[in-house]
Amino acid sequence: MSNQSVVKFAQELLLNEDRNTVSPALISAKIDQVLTFQPAWQNGFDRDAAIAELVRRFSLWVGTDSTIHNDDGHKPWLEAARKTDWRYWQRYREYLESRMSVVAVDALDRSTDTILGMLEDPLRDGPWDRRGLVVGHVQSGKTGNYTGLVCKAADAGYKIIIVLAGLHNNLRSQTQMRLDEGFLGYETRPIADDIREIGVGLIDRDPAIRPNYVTNRTNNGDFSTTRANTLGITPEQRPWLFVVKKNKTILTRLLTWIRHHVADGQDPNGRKIVRRLPLLLIDDEADHASVDTGEQVFDENGLPDPEHEPTAINSLTRKILNTFVRSAYVGYTATPFANIFIHERGQTAEEGPDLFPSAFIANLAAPSTYVGPAQIFGLRSDAGRTPGLPLYREINDHVGEDGKSGWMPHTHKNGYVPVSQRDTGIPESLERAIESFLISCAVRRLRGQGAAHCSMLVHVTRFTSVQKVVHQRVEEYVLSLRQRLVRRIGHKDAEARLEQLWNSDFLPTIESARRDFSSFVDQMAPPVWSDVLESVRLIVADIDVRMINGTAKDALDYADQTGPGLKVIAVGGDKLSRGLTLEGLCVSYFLRTSKMYDTLMQMGRWFGYRPGYIDLCRLYTTAELADWFGHIADAAEELREEFDLMAASGATPREYGLKVQSHPVLLVTSRLKMRAAKSLMLSFSGQVSETVTLFTDSAILDRNLEALRQLVARLGDGEVDPERDRGGTKQRWQGKLWEGVPGTDIITFLNSYKTHPVAYKVNSILLAEFISKMNAVGELTKWTVGVIGGGRGKSVRLSDDLSVDMLRRASEGAEGRYSIGRLLSPRDEGLDLSSAEWNAALSATQASWRPDPARAKSAEAPSEPSGPAIRRVRGEGINGQDGHPERGLLLLYLLDPALAGPDLPTGLPPVVAFGISFPASESGTKVEYKVNNVAWMQEYGGAD
Repeated sequence: MSNQSVVKFAQELLLNEDRNTVSPALISAKIDQVLTFQPAWQNGFDRDAAIAELVRRFSLWVGTDSTIHNDDGHKPWLEAARKTDWRYWQRYREYLESRMSVVAVDALDRSTDTILGMLEDPLRDGPWDRRGLVVGHVQSGKTGNYTGLVCKAADAGYKIIIVLAGLHNNLRSQTQMRLDEGFLGYETRPIADDIREIGVGLIDRDPAIRPNYVTNRTNNGDFSTTRANTLGITPEQRPWLFVVKKNKTILTRLLTWIRHHVADGQDPNGRKIVRRLPLLLIDDEADHASVDTGEQVFDENGLPDPEHEPTAINSLTRKILNTFVRSAYVGYTATPFANIFIHERGQTAEEGPDLFPSAFIANLAAPSTYVGPAQIFGLRSDAGRTPGLPLYREINDHVGEDGKSGWMPHTHKNGYVPVSQRDTGIPESLERAIESFLISCAVRRLRGQGAAHCSMLVHVTRFTSVQKVVHQRVEEYVLSLRQRLVRRIGHKDAEARLEQLWNSDFLPTIESARRDFSSFVDQMAPPVWSDVLESVRLIVADIDVRMINGTAKDALDYADQTGPGLKVIAVGGDKLSRGLTLEGLCVSYFLRTSKMYDTLMQMGRWFGYRPGYIDLCRLYTTAELADWFGHIADAAEELREEFDLMAASGATPREYGLKVQSHPVLLVTSRLKMRAAKSLMLSFSGQVSETVTLFTDSAILDRNLEALRQLVARLGDGEVDPERDRGGTKQRWQGKLWEGVPGTDIITFLNSYKTHPVAYKVNSILLAEFISKMNAVGELTKWTVGVIGGGRGKSVRLSDDLSVDMLRRASEGAEGRYSIGRLLSPRDEGLDLSSAEWNAALSATQASWRPDPARAKSAEAPSEPSGPAIRRVRGEGINGQDGHPERGLLLLYLLDPALAGPDLPTGLPPVVAFGISFPASESGTKVEYKVNNVAWMQEYGGAD
């Protein structure tokens, strides 16, 4: 505790200094001041660790949130004067400042003010109903955000606060514990008189403000009618907190109790309602279980079927909200796509409206210390993927070549017994991952982090029976390592393996992370191997191998541990895939094969904050899953860019919902949640489609080259090496440009060109059908076509008067295909814009700019327009420009396979790639993408 106390008070002293002057020397001087006041804190104090922590805190910056909101019927109410005596928030703020940077706490204060302000004033007479959605990055601190919101809501006058916390006991218990610390201020136990103050309760101990609780932190601590009936509810004085599972029995019990013990009136139909008490309902993981996945029917006037029966959790959540005359609903999620598919007009008499976030959607930015998909897997760029932190290690020894044999084949069933040829019964990659975990724990101890928790995740199957076998084998391997290293019997081989891993993996990674990712990594020199080995020997006996099976014990042990942190290898499946935080997660061994966008994102437990040890973390997974996480990072950035643009233009949640519902990337989310049984309706309006997955079959490449030659022959004369004015400077492209090309020529080209079957966003036949449908409503009829050259590859003749130098695009190593990063750049995508249109798109981009380190966005506004802004100005017109939805842009590139790298076969013909930039459109035209359920399950796996 001495380090934490010293850091807290040194931070207070440093707040008076200019942030630009805060240096290790100044920090050390402030630490000396603190220790002068409190000499006792010198016992066990680690000065280097404290300085490193304060350097991190004062170099941190936080991005800017953005919101889309609809203020119909809303009365602004949250002013500074209203917050003068907010004791719940004040003590939570003080609690946070002892643990994190004041910069981050200030950002949380602003963020929760914005969210609370978009809800209704709890003192306002009813009826009112506000529903919103908060979208954070995976593992970025959403619980901390809604804890702050709960504190402020209680201060403002919300009296009943319900938190829906996951599907399993361990997540519910973990959430209860977090709220015990951050809001209640004492441990919730079955015996109400047994008060043990913790967290904020140690800062302001006044029992007069102590909130009431109905649920507690134990495994059986969920809502109980028997217990609730003994409490005698008087929430007029103090707020009441309920932390409940998304469970039909529990929610039915809670609804019944509210109607019988809290209700104080009836509506005209005799339904019991609550008039006097305002409700705040927070829905954690709001895209999971809360969404009504049943098909709801609407009549020809767009009115919902009043007899529709929603799914159980959705129905009960809405009934609870509908029982209160004054209610606010806030969903929290990192994967909001299912929520945006909720029909805004979905409503029944009993449940009231569906959970569509009609009042607002808020996108939370992350601090610069956050490590998410963009930081680990990089983002697309026209020069390939931007580099990520060097933490990923490929697994390829878990399955046979046929995919149906080996240790953990893709399609194993319940009861399967994993088989390995190795004596240990596990593949070498898992042995290596376990050894990496030992080294990570050992080095963290040497860095002064011995009291912190360390975890390893092993997530290879969803079947409990298979997990048991994996758990047993992992435990046996850890035990054998322990006997060798501690007893020093047959230890030389084990020590040699660890030293080889240290030299070949850890030292180079620490060095490259310090060099290329200095903002994430402390600049401390790595320890010498003899010290690391000694530290491994000291900690190996503490390694605990567990199965995570959904009980509260999994969450409790972290909270109850005092002294040295736990060192846990957690073997699990679905219980680990949502919400449950593995404290100090260092190593992940991950084989799940689902490609569902939201499922994969939620399984990414390795995202989050790793202060002082990110260079020691490892992610062991397959090349295919790493590729999919790259897709996810790109898709998330696309949708957030669109969100920022719409937020700046004053759009409502409904308008954003319509935009997202037709986004082709959502082929990778649950079709159940999209309420489409056999097909998806897609729109490409406002999207960019580019071929980044290409064939390596010479016959198909020749066919595509011929399709390009025939298109060029039809186009005739064009503009050679076009030049455009861009912000007062001239930009020039090598190649040829044609304008006013009929849509029929584009359709003919696309029908002749063959796209790769795994390119899920670019299907040439589907694109041709979409353009044809748009032509029928007078859109996409006049195209600009460009053939872009100027590369370093060989020259290819396309016609008598057109030769093109091929471009170099590196292959990313996907087996059996030519995969690249980005094809189009925003520079190319704006080629058809006039100077005035380009300037309008740039202005819109800069106005919507939200710096966010989680999205690899700096604090400096861009100097070129973004893709979404280009497509918006082309189609709808912004900043004084007229829209031209008839204008599409087709850009064609020739890639030289000889320059792509060693992964491609030799002697391939030129590779034709294309990108289409579709203007934004308000026509609502869509095209049907048909897929049967078997094919869907084979390609993407099931939704969890």
